[in-house]
Amino acid sequence: MNPSTDRDRDTQALREQAEQLLKHQHIRQAEKLFDQLLVLEPDRHQTLFYKAVCRRAEGDHDQAMMYLQKALQIKPDYGRAWQEMGHNHRDQQHVEPAIRAYQFAVEHNPGLMASWRELARLLEASGQEAEAQVAKANLNRLSKLPKVLQAVTSMMHEDRLYKAEKLCRHYLKEHPKDVEGMRLLAGLGLRLNVLDDAEFLLESALEFQPNFDLARLDYVKVLHKRQKFQKAHEQALELRRRLPNNLAAEMAYANQSAAIGQYDEALRVLDGLVDVSPNPSQVHIQRGHALKTIGQQAKAIEAYQQAAAARPYFGDAWWSLANMKTHRFDEAELETMEAQLTLGQASPTDQYHLHFALGKAYEDREAYSDSFEHYEKGNALKRAEVRYSADRMQADFARQKAFFTPERVQALEGIGHPAPDPIFIVGLPRAGSTLIEQILASHSQIDGTLELPNILATVHRLNGRQLVNEAPKYPGILAEMAPENLAGLGEQYIKETKIHRAGAPFFTDKMPNNFRHIGLIKTILPNAKIIDARRHPMACCFSGFKQLFAEGQEFSYGLEDIGRYYRDYVDLMAHWDAVYPNQILRVDYESVVADLEGQVKRLLAFLDLPFESSCVEFHQTKRSVRTASAEQVRQPIYQSGVEQWRHFDHWLGPLKESLGDLV
Repeated sequence: MNPSTDRDRDTQALREQAEQLLKHQHIRQAEKLFDQLLVLEPDRHQTLFYKAVCRRAEGDHDQAMMYLQKALQIKPDYGRAWQEMGHNHRDQQHVEPAIRAYQFAVEHNPGLMASWRELARLLEASGQEAEAQVAKANLNRLSKLPKVLQAVTSMMHEDRLYKAEKLCRHYLKEHPKDVEGMRLLAGLGLRLNVLDDAEFLLESALEFQPNFDLARLDYVKVLHKRQKFQKAHEQALELRRRLPNNLAAEMAYANQSAAIGQYDEALRVLDGLVDVSPNPSQVHIQRGHALKTIGQQAKAIEAYQQAAAARPYFGDAWWSLANMKTHRFDEAELETMEAQLTLGQASPTDQYHLHFALGKAYEDREAYSDSFEHYEKGNALKRAEVRYSADRMQADFARQKAFFTPERVQALEGIGHPAPDPIFIVGLPRAGSTLIEQILASHSQIDGTLELPNILATVHRLNGRQLVNEAPKYPGILAEMAPENLAGLGEQYIKETKIHRAGAPFFTDKMPNNFRHIGLIKTILPNAKIIDARRHPMACCFSGFKQLFAEGQEFSYGLEDIGRYYRDYVDLMAHWDAVYPNQILRVDYESVVADLEGQVKRLLAFLDLPFESSCVEFHQTKRSVRTASAEQVRQPIYQSGVEQWRHFDHWLGPLKESLGDLV
């Protein structure tokens, strides 16, 4: 007998009994059991939530709010806790705080019908008619769904993805042409990174019901995620044709116009939306992103400032300003950001954006203690949201090493697609990969593209669907595949990435996380070149710690985690170097800064390309850059970034300890 298993079983039984008592309005009996559970599991957000529900039922709003705040500290995106907070404010006639809480609730869980209902009522009573109509439309749509799909909608936004998928698939077996069920299953595919299934489901839903505009909007998102930008643009154009003057359709069209490089058209549409949008801050920030990408720095800053002025607690606007890297916040901006953290309007997402922005603002002022405090708080909030597991990541790395032995590599040698076109730039983010890409993209024979998701998508396809505790099929599944199928994966990569190229014989793919899959890359594309962008561990890790990434890089929100990830990365790269000798070029950021021309010549020699002076004058190259280093690579090489981490040395003990002898 396992005592731990018995204890877990007893706790689960107690939890179910308490929830049943609450469901049947036996409040005091339920609360006694929840009190027992809080002794056993004081950090379980659901238990804190149910305790808050009991306190509100007894009229104790102060205690209810205290438990809700604790729950949201543990899980900031817990929609039901925000809804319960809205109920508490509503019961006390606190109208504006109630509206904000309900808005946070549906932002994190659009399936919460009670929040939509209360939002519609309160917004209408407050004279906010347009917003009330949106809430009513969502309530009306949800209320018409079968109960099982209502449940799926809620579950998929509460991280109960596999249960939601099981329910949805069972429903679709009985109702195979239900387009809403197909849309929800596609949404689950998007969350689980099964993007090809999501695309197929939405395509099928639109064949059954071409006027299903919500599915078409999701279809645009999935196509964009798969970087099928031309097709996404065509679908956005069709959506715009079907829904003239509809804000969501106009925004989708503008975003997809930018994705295919039609920035003038994107900005024309966005400029026209500023005065008609009920939320101009979102329009301004999209304008800012487009302007930043094409190098119009001053106009991008102005757009981000307009976004912040329209909604001062909009953390993304402030972080976007900070993420320009070249913007310096003035005293008024600093005070405004600080105030938003105390006024209670900022959601957890807004809060961590604000903390990262304030970290940058104080760093620029050389107030390093205040700066680190904000970086630390922002990281803690973000880390609670992503729930990263260093052990799981380390196990993934170990599987790569165990599978790609020297014998296996020899057996797989030369069977992939022979194209020499791709140049993979791998490593950790903030290690100088954008600088290397800009140098190479300045060469006449190399197209600079993006952080392409195609290798990661291939890995997801090879893994298929897996339960949380199920061992991944990849990379072991490669041993079961015929040589022609492995070559087919390489050919598929070349075909899928063609849209990003402009006609040069070679192109870069700078997805940093591809270093995890060098064995796969060299199997399916044996002639691909690989460059390992490396940076001093303290500099690289701390630069990652103070960077809020658009997506991915979940390892970067804790000093211990990021140090351990760097250490595991170095270990895995040593393995790749051993099994693929002389096939990976390591380029140290510090060496590029110290001897730019020498490192450029070394890079081009590795690629068997002639030297071109334009690579040394990379900052003059006109191209779209979408990463955090966009403004930095439009400037000549500078030394100031190399040792910045030393200003924070006092607080970096956990990072040094995690890195060990690599420091």
